[in-house]
Amino acid sequence: MEVAVVSGLSGAGRSTAAKCLEDLGWFVVDNLPPELIATMVELGAQARGAITKVAVVMDVRSRAFTDDLASVIKDLDARGYKPRVLFLEATDAVLVRRFEAVRRGHPMQGDGRLADGITAERRLLAPLREEADLVLDTSALSVHDLRAKIEDAFGSEASTQTRVTVLSFGYKYGLPMDSDLVMDVRFLPNPFWIPELREHTGLDSEVRNYVLSQEGAEEFLDRYHQLLRLIGAGYKREGKRYLTLAVGCTGGKHRSVALSEELAKRLSNEDGMAVKVVHRDLGRE
Repeated sequence: MEVAVVSGLSGAGRSTAAKCLEDLGWFVVDNLPPELIATMVELGAQARGAITKVAVVMDVRSRAFTDDLASVIKDLDARGYKPRVLFLEATDAVLVRRFEAVRRGHPMQGDGRLADGITAERRLLAPLREEADLVLDTSALSVHDLRAKIEDAFGSEASTQTRVTVLSFGYKYGLPMDSDLVMDVRFLPNPFWIPELREHTGLDSEVRNYVLSQEGAEEFLDRYHQLLRLIGAGYKREGKRYLTLAVGCTGGKHRSVALSEELAKRLSNEDGMAVKVVHRDLGRE
């Protein structure tokens, strides 16, 4: 069981950190009272492998925040869970600007000024900051930069992969609603008009060999593969972890199926990509 405690100054990016950890496969609990953290971890440990990573997001809204949290961390450490503490912070000027942008008050502001609340919280959390395993100053970080740093610290190789779905479809049945990129391969001759290939599909070697032997097929695969390398790298920098590539022909039976299989085979050799193939309309005719 891996355990992480995420805390820090209000407005420094705890919500973004929580979402990132969820995307990395962590079971995230927000604003759990400190005295319940150990119970939560124990329940996760008894889940028979269903939960292997627990992250607890804490802030000053929790009662008796600092003293209880420090004791809980020591207790978890004594039980062998070795929790990692992530502390997020930012400069006062940046925090003021962020609070003003969302037009919300600081949780420790009370009847005073926004700056007073930030100062009080910084003072309250100082002991926790000193004990943190990782301190991130988000003042100059974009959301994508922050995600990248959290992925480096808490992600595994599998959790940081771009999950690519290559989806074949037939235009006669409509465009896939969840596609990120759509490629029309109806520029290739249709095996449907060849009697001995009509009843076969793009999964059969006869159809696959016919489609891939057509003029422009290999060139299309080579160039589209290069384009996807560029797009995939950009998506990864932007924190996008899921990509659906739709490849369409008339009925979704021959050309799109064969080319989707070949494209997926090439993408599977790329580092940082987990690829699967789905043939949406195969068998509908």
